[in-house]
Amino acid sequence: MSATPLLPTLMNRLRLKQLALIAALGQQRNLHRAAEAVHVTQPTATKMLHDVELVFGFPLFERLPRGMQPTELGQEVVRFAARLLADFDRFAQDLEGKRRGGYGQLVVGAIMGAAPDVVARAVADLKADRPLLVVRLLGETSDEILDLLAARKLDLAVGRFSGPLQHNEFDFEPLANETLYVVARAAHPLIGREGLALGDLADLPWVMQPLTSPARQLLEQEFAQARMSTPTNLVEASSIFATLQLLQTSDAVSVLPESVVRDHLRAGLLCRLPMVIGKNLTGFGILTRKGEALGASAIDFVRALRVYAKAIDRTGRAATRPGGPL
Repeated sequence: MSATPLLPTLMNRLRLKQLALIAALGQQRNLHRAAEAVHVTQPTATKMLHDVELVFGFPLFERLPRGMQPTELGQEVVRFAARLLADFDRFAQDLEGKRRGGYGQLVVGAIMGAAPDVVARAVADLKADRPLLVVRLLGETSDEILDLLAARKLDLAVGRFSGPLQHNEFDFEPLANETLYVVARAAHPLIGREGLALGDLADLPWVMQPLTSPARQLLEQEFAQARMSTPTNLVEASSIFATLQLLQTSDAVSVLPESVVRDHLRAGLLCRLPMVIGKNLTGFGILTRKGEALGASAIDFVRALRVYAKAIDRTGRAATRPGGPL
């Protein structure tokens, strides 16, 4: 395949430091702060930006009275620079870890419903085989982890699509379904009430995931089907820890995966309200960037994910790992 006319010029004249400035300027929208971020003086940053725009042959930023705004083409360059620097940073960290005798690192994004039964067990297996591998787990909701995956801050993710066109950017391999429970604190006033419906919870405080998450969007569909408006007394929290704490210290209710609240139900800290919700929530799976091969540790991790996904029984709970429970 022949190179595009611009490619030889970029390869010969574009420098990593210049791309770092472009990425910083795209984030800061201020040349002085961007210069500080890449540790150069403002006059040097001004010249670097001028040189980069000469290389590309078009302006990357519009100069405004109070800052700088990327042009339409400039936004493409900013996104490219951010992706490239994220890859470079990951490469440098991984190489340094291996130089010191380690196995590098694996960075995974995971939704909270997949973490206890599938992701945690797969991580345990991976660490048993590769004890010096550094594993980092990030994210809470699908929209968050897909943003991280797109920004190349993750090797792969376990979640679900949060937008209609994301299948163009990511590959998806189904793993399992989530069972959702409506939960509240153990001494909640509604405990023991028969014939409970979603509309009976309209005036209660709620803890919900952000509106951009698939689970929240499904909950909004449930509200619509019940002919009720979104409760006005609500807290939006992507953190599962914050959600669980709010539930235990108030009369709030929430919709959470069974795998997340299982131990709290057993311990009597939370209770499940008798209603069915979330039948139409799509299953979660493995998300990877299209056209990119996974590294050896990621391949082993995916293999373990598949094993534990198959072990999930009809209640949505995974079997314990071969060596015993985590």
